[in-house]
Amino acid sequence: MTSGTTHSSRPLAVFDLDGTLADTAHRQRFLERTPRDWDGFFAAAPHDPPMPEGLRMVRESEEECEIVYLTGRPERCRRDTVDWLAAQGLPEGRIWMRRDHDRRPARHTKLEILKRLAARGREVRMLVDDDELVCAAAEQAGFTVVRARWAAASAALRDAQEREGRT
Repeated sequence: MTSGTTHSSRPLAVFDLDGTLADTAHRQRFLERTPRDWDGFFAAAPHDPPMPEGLRMVRESEEECEIVYLTGRPERCRRDTVDWLAAQGLPEGRIWMRRDHDRRPARHTKLEILKRLAARGREVRMLVDDDELVCAAAEQAGFTVVRARWAAASAALRDAQEREGRT
């Protein structure tokens, strides 16, 4: 950070968690059941392996940007999320999470937060996310998007994000 640059004037780099920084493959089985086991799915999150490509991008972005985490995880998962980020050695940053009973699709909840950040006069340098519908909505709204294509696609997770507004 150059002298004279304040923390609050730095551009924002916004990172999704599941499928971008955290590998959720080991907990997909909870979503492949009927009914879906959401408690099991989120309880297993602290054991997510990190995704090296995503972590590398966070660390590179930290040089010029303030890091913000934007996840579809419900608010009740905050403690586990904070602990997981710290265990990966990632920078502290504001964590925006879904309200516990908010079931809107991620493309709506995340875009709402991105717009709120931009309305506060902050430059959103980029959004890094694996959800194609979130990425398309953000691009349509004028945000720069990096698609996290380093995770294996999960039909169950994609359906959960879009139809059930759970992550």
